[in-house]
Amino acid sequence: MKDIYETPLGSRYAGKEMQYLFSPDMKFRTWRKLWIALAETEQELGLDITDEQIAELKAHAEDINYEVAQAREKEVRHDVMSHVYAYGQQCPKAAGIIHLGATSCYVGDNTDVIIMTEALKLVRQKLVNVIAELSKFADEYKALPTLAFTHFQPAQPTTVGKRAALWLQDLLIDLDDVNYLLDGAKLLGCKGTTGTQASFLELFDGDHEKCRALDRRIAEKMGYNGCFAVSGQTYTRKLDSRILNVLSGIAQSATKFSNDIRLLQHLKEIEEPFEKGQIGSSAMAYKRNPMRSERIASLARYVMVDALNPAITTATQWFERTLDDSANKRISVPEAFLAVDGILSLYLNVVDGLVVYPKVINQRLMKELPFMATENIMMDAVKRGGNRQELHERIRVHSMEAGKQVKVEGKENDLLERIAGDPMFGVTLDELNAILDPAKYVGRSPEQVTEFLAECVAPVLETYKDELGVKVEINV
Repeated sequence: MKDIYETPLGSRYAGKEMQYLFSPDMKFRTWRKLWIALAETEQELGLDITDEQIAELKAHAEDINYEVAQAREKEVRHDVMSHVYAYGQQCPKAAGIIHLGATSCYVGDNTDVIIMTEALKLVRQKLVNVIAELSKFADEYKALPTLAFTHFQPAQPTTVGKRAALWLQDLLIDLDDVNYLLDGAKLLGCKGTTGTQASFLELFDGDHEKCRALDRRIAEKMGYNGCFAVSGQTYTRKLDSRILNVLSGIAQSATKFSNDIRLLQHLKEIEEPFEKGQIGSSAMAYKRNPMRSERIASLARYVMVDALNPAITTATQWFERTLDDSANKRISVPEAFLAVDGILSLYLNVVDGLVVYPKVINQRLMKELPFMATENIMMDAVKRGGNRQELHERIRVHSMEAGKQVKVEGKENDLLERIAGDPMFGVTLDELNAILDPAKYVGRSPEQVTEFLAECVAPVLETYKDELGVKVEINV
């Protein structure tokens, strides 16, 4: 039994890979990589830094002496300078040039960008795996007619696969947003205490071009195309806001999907996976609750609200920097990523195990289809010489009576029998039943799904084919 709080995002929901990205070890190892990149670049630009000093830094890039840093932080109350000190203890020859000319945000902010970038890549990987699984489902059921709803009221039929295509399209939009962020990823660079690079201008004896090259070369060494052109002490906090807005978008898409599944499970048409020994309710043994879809909605709600944090932080930054972002950032950004990681794992798990009940789907559709087929029935009667206005009135009366039978009397829909018994229509019940082929009422749904999967989804899956096949483990 643990006696201190730990976030369920770590213990229950997020995967190990995402948890590691936001771990202290990832952060501090990245700090050392940035210090090495800074030292190498400063040497390349003419500062008195030796190959021996850089070799020493590289030799201890991974074996971080955490106990030294922790003890030092208790004395100086500064995390960056504590790790500069600890690194220097391992690298006595290089101790004097570690962090040369930089401010804490050099390692802090650049590391935040690097971690968020890597986390977005992990999000993208799970996102494309969900898209792959959902595309299989859409293709398999592209021609299975089902009752469509507007306002959760019966509407013109669609297909199960066409509905899945709507979920898919939202995810493709999210993928575009993730790629937009990744394609434009930039580091803070090395800008100094207020973003002016004054300390580096001094180090480089007033050489402005070397100050520009410093940012450019550090970015290249860290695998980025460039840095923000201007900054205060920090990178603009709009970056955090943009990223969490994209994560919020994924949460929105997942909620739409999970809500639809929860409603469909209530209708007994489609169910999320349910293990043989799983318990749905402690009191009602027969229940099969849509727990995973509910968890998606629950985590997604957190992410959508969490996106307000960086928005407010961005709006309230004072001049070149203020520190009221720090504590908030440490919580809001990692937890958004951890929650989205959990959401996508659940999404993938649910889609992979969806259970479809075609007979229930058909039964519900057939109860409503006679009402929807009245236009076709009326047109056929007109072709045989009937009067459209008179036929319309007769269908209206029969529909009202049949609706009363269903709603008030609790009986079956007898609209077809009523029409067959009305000599004005001149049609038999067998002929009417032949009209009620559900496939005749789904429009281009099967074709739309086929075209959508071929034109929009297939190119995405081809692009990311090497990232497919991710397996997830869900804690239920």
